[in-house]
Amino acid sequence: MLIHSRPDEYWANTGGPMSRTRSERISSTLLGLDDGPILCPRTLCLALAFGRKDPVTTVFTLLAQAGFRSPEELRPVFGQGLWPLVCQPNPELQPLDVATAEPREVLRTAFLLGLCTAVRFDPERPVMWTRAGLTRRLELYEMREFYA
Repeated sequence: MLIHSRPDEYWANTGGPMSRTRSERISSTLLGLDDGPILCPRTLCLALAFGRKDPVTTVFTLLAQAGFRSPEELRPVFGQGLWPLVCQPNPELQPLDVATAEPREVLRTAFLLGLCTAVRFDPERPVMWTRAGLTRRLELYEMREFYA
């Protein structure tokens, strides 16, 4: 039985008496491996910085200025050749500054973030632009070569 006590801590039932328990910190990841028997390479980094501007209002304004009515209309432009990926939040990522970046690149990043949850990128899901989603800083990893 696995018991979740804190976001970064799990306790497992060893099946023995408490006198034979031990604790061990495990810190390892398969994400980002580009060689070896298990491949999970990082393929994308997605992050936007809006400053004091509202993220949703800002991207919808850019969308309208580019001649699109809905985020779904970006799918033919930016959505070709995509496959499901695993996401990992990384607050250390340097975001694209929306105020100074090329509007097309901001829309591309916003489109891709709109296809993400905190842990999964799904090109089949509807594009969802929320404050939480647009302000995530995510690394995306391929899992096509992973099997365990």
